Amino acid sequence: MSASSSSSRPASRPRFMQQKTQAYWFYRFASIIYDQCNKLVYTEEMRDEAMEELDLNDRNLIVVDVGGGTGFTTTGVVKHVDGKNVTILDQSPHQLAKAKKKEQLKDCTIIEGDAENLPFPTDYADRYVSAGSIEYWPDPQRGIRESHRVLKKGGKACMIGPVYPTSWLSRFFADIWMLFPKEQDYIEWFQKAGFQDIKLRRVGPRWFRGARRHGLIIGCCVTGVKPESGDSPLQLGTQIEDLKKPTNQNPFKFLWGYTLGWIGGWYFIFVPIYMWIKDKIYPSGVQI
Repeated sequence: MSASSSSSRPASRPRFMQQKTQAYWFYRFASIIYDQCNKLVYTEEMRDEAMEELDLNDRNLIVVDVGGGTGFTTTGVVKHVDGKNVTILDQSPHQLAKAKKKEQLKDCTIIEGDAENLPFPTDYADRYVSAGSIEYWPDPQRGIRESHRVLKKGGKACMIGPVYPTSWLSRFFADIWMLFPKEQDYIEWFQKAGFQDIKLRRVGPRWFRGARRHGLIIGCCVTGVKPESGDSPLQLGTQIEDLKKPTNQNPFKFLWGYTLGWIGGWYFIFVPIYMWIKDKIYPSGVQI
């Protein structure tokens, strides 16, 4: 599937929240209202559509949910897989604290970790899922490479994430907030990591009526299958940002970027509310 023709800021130039330190502090506060706001951009219906693509056909499958946050996607996983076989990983202890309180996830393993440097051995899991996380990764190709490494032969990865807008105003706010990849970016990242049978499925809130010009925080679901055992054939250099190493970022520069990132984030909270209002006003069957 081809990507949008609109130009975007290269993925190699991180947005203000496309950095692990900023994302940590973003979720330090966002975790308080995360589950409530998340319903505006990532519904249970969308999650269930993604679970269909993940092919959870055996309750004994070993599943890792990377960037699992408060466990919203994981609650969809444990409908099909025994919780004892599921691991939720996230860099935010504040998000994971929410997940630990959910009864459905009581049997899951919940750990802090880095999506670009996973604490799992090679050929470990049957399924890998990550929803609403890639947009914060400084190096998305590295994260997808890691998903390939930790899967067993024949294992499937499922990446659920944002898509880049075509509206000039939404592009502006997307580029100051976090990474909004084009659809083709996902496909290329999966191909380079060594995946085969790559498929992309568009998802979005029902009240958007298929409109994508403003972009979507959750806009597509991409899957790929690991064809052979072992590490990914893709070799990469030094990790851009390592959670285990302290950063020497200028505090004023950090605060400036953090503030702009929050502004961009609030814009994309208002977009689904705006689209919801339009859905109520416009006649059924009319594109909005």
